[in-house]
Amino acid sequence: MLTEFRYKLTGNWYKGNTHVHSTISDGGKTFAELAQMYSSAGYHFLFRTDHWVASQTNQDDNAYPLLWLDGIELDGPDDTGAWMHIACLGVFKGISYEMGLTRSLQKARDQGGLLILAHPHWMGNTFEDALRWQFDGVEVYNHVCQWMNGKGYGGVYWNAMLQHNPTTLAFAVDDTHLVPSHPGWNGGWIVVNAPQCTPEAILPAIRAGNFYSSCGPEFYDLRYDGSRLSLRCSTVQFIRLVGPRYLGQRQGSFDGTLLDHAEFDLPQDWPYAYLELEDDHGRHAWTNTLMVRMRDEG
Repeated sequence: MLTEFRYKLTGNWYKGNTHVHSTISDGGKTFAELAQMYSSAGYHFLFRTDHWVASQTNQDDNAYPLLWLDGIELDGPDDTGAWMHIACLGVFKGISYEMGLTRSLQKARDQGGLLILAHPHWMGNTFEDALRWQFDGVEVYNHVCQWMNGKGYGGVYWNAMLQHNPTTLAFAVDDTHLVPSHPGWNGGWIVVNAPQCTPEAILPAIRAGNFYSSCGPEFYDLRYDGSRLSLRCSTVQFIRLVGPRYLGQRQGSFDGTLLDHAEFDLPQDWPYAYLELEDDHGRHAWTNTLMVRMRDEG
């Protein structure tokens, strides 16, 4: 199988969040309040993912200090009885709560939506649930769920999904509500490399996986020469090249030494590999899988 390096870092880095709730559903802040808060924290874009409300940003004439993008969150039982939450990125029409989760999920997919399984650990989803609907991605970290009961990490689900689809994307998110029972924000985000911060550039870059997810650490540069992988990052304690099962490589130590770059030989026989950073505060960042299958030329 011919593969190519996923990351094309010829654009600019844009910070954003793909799971945000407003007063339109069960959030405590308006779009204007959210935009002001997030832009002050260095964000460039946010997705509107209110429960069962398909946003239409092109009908919003208000001026905001960042880019709003369209989405919706679906929730409820599928036709097997499994309860799920799915953040869907894109522009959608004709989706309603009365349709139920399975029909709505299919309608979102038919309209080209990017479908992300939300906080599966917090929901108690099984691996079978995660695999059933061939999601485009999964939340590797959900800030609100981590605060509520420590079930915000979804890496084990991501790896289960990668065994079936090595291009499955990973997202760190806030799941912002900003109400007394859900106060957290700016704890998980993605950083997209795109030519500009526009709807026409950001969503395709996300779909291509040309982003990383983080709770703190930053990737600055990623390069691959056909065998050797090199990276530059913010100062961290550990840098890991993660493969399936027990496979992996790592750099870093427990003696307090910090790293800001690394190189790895990328094994050709691994079905997938991604990078994970861990800083000295225990905060993580993840790339998507580094190699993707090349399109057939004919």
